[in-house]
Amino acid sequence: MAKYNHEQKLEAVLNVTEKGLTYGAASKIMGINHDSIQKWVKMYEKHGIEGLSIKRGVYDGQFKVNVIEYMHTNHISVREAAVKFGVPSYTTVWEWERIYYEEGRDALFRDNRGRKKMSKESKPREQKLDRQTEEDLIAECQRLRMENAYLKKLNTLVQKRVQRKNGKK
Repeated sequence: MAKYNHEQKLEAVLNVTEKGLTYGAASKIMGINHDSIQKWVKMYEKHGIEGLSIKRGVYDGQFKVNVIEYMHTNHISVREAAVKFGVPSYTTVWEWERIYYEEGRDALFRDNRGRKKMSKESKPREQKLDRQTEEDLIAECQRLRMENAYLKKLNTLVQKRVQRKNGKK
């Protein structure tokens, strides 16, 4: 997704609010997705000019629960909840709602960002093979490669024979 500076956002919002352009018309003029312009206008209407510079933040579990429960008690959409609570992306609120329903309320209090860390006990250990086993495995690998090459050559010869028979008919 493209990043837009504060001036570009403000210009898009003013095109809609003051000049009376539709989201689609402002989108075509500025070359910006009309959903983004719609989101900026809603944030501008709710929070003023500061609404255009709200950055993505880290939200605690209680805040997430409050957003989801407010959304359900007041029957508002995910987009409206994002604007009301100053969350820059409605998809963030949508994800919270999904987690709330699939994993329960307590799941919103967990910090699940990033890769899971492996503990020292769960790291797989390299198994050292003895010399004889290693040599046996190498020999078996070579034998299988030769067998594979032989079967490929045999298959090619059979296909040529079939083509010759079909060509004579």
